[in-house]
Amino acid sequence: MKRIGRRTIALDTAPAVLGFASVVGSKEGQGPLREGFDYISEDATFGESSWEKAESHMLKQCFELSCARAKLSPSQLDMIFAGDLLNQCVSSSFAMKDSQIPYLGLYGACSTMAESLLLGSLMIEGGFASQVCALTGSHFCSAERQYRFPLEYGGQRCPTAQWTVTGAGSVILGSAGGGVHVTQVTPGVIVDAGIKDANAMGSAMAPAALDTLKTHFADTQRRCEDYDAIFTGDLGALGHDLLETLLAEAGYPVDARYADCGVLLYDRENQDVHAGGSGCGCSASVLCAHILPGLLAGRWHRVLFAATGALMSPVTTQQGGSIPGICHAVVLEA
Repeated sequence: MKRIGRRTIALDTAPAVLGFASVVGSKEGQGPLREGFDYISEDATFGESSWEKAESHMLKQCFELSCARAKLSPSQLDMIFAGDLLNQCVSSSFAMKDSQIPYLGLYGACSTMAESLLLGSLMIEGGFASQVCALTGSHFCSAERQYRFPLEYGGQRCPTAQWTVTGAGSVILGSAGGGVHVTQVTPGVIVDAGIKDANAMGSAMAPAALDTLKTHFADTQRRCEDYDAIFTGDLGALGHDLLETLLAEAGYPVDARYADCGVLLYDRENQDVHAGGSGCGCSASVLCAHILPGLLAGRWHRVLFAATGALMSPVTTQQGGSIPGICHAVVLEA
């Protein structure tokens, strides 16, 4: 058995990051991480006729850029693990429909980037694949249309609301090579804290992040200080502060090494994003524009990447249901 403790899995092969890429919209390109993105589109439609088609275009472009960086033809991949926020994951499936590569569509809400990395790494660890792609993205306009109101409605946003990121991240994993490796993964469990406010998703997801981080630390006998950096996503400012408090109460105090992707992506003082970023593309684009480059540059040597997701739908929200959360954790080492 490769398990460590309750849920953590140690990867003996340490699947390698062979290439990665990030594609974002203009608002994201105006934020603090602008220099790290591979492509910034000034046109929110990406030249397409609808927001949904734009999201698919963005995902396909990001996938192709990551393959080029890995110096691999898409045909050399054994599997693609991809997901997005739209119903039936149509953005991902339409982006990959002509690839002729075995495709596994995922839905983990905003945790999908970590989920795809986790599953892709396990496939390589088990010997079922040599090279896989983990791909995730979201689009502000398509998400608003599905989860809230079409942009034409002009609805007001609460101070606790987060801004769905127009962005995508793609990571090519392989059984050998690379300068960054996946060494451990901790799959999350669903945690329902009873939060019903869809405009305060950071509060709904923070308890799930707490559960996964506590489990990971207990399984591995590590603490926060054993990591050069810990990134959650996408709790936003409200969820970040809440998790910080919950971790301290649980005996795992964190310091400046802890950051949230939803806080890092935007300049909240000068960009109107309220509590920060959210959406599948948030942690995905931050991973590929900030975290992985930082590991390769030697800024960090061991990072804990713990993406969070709010497992809701427009129907459950309209019916007054609570918003369960989930968090998957991946250890990245250079």
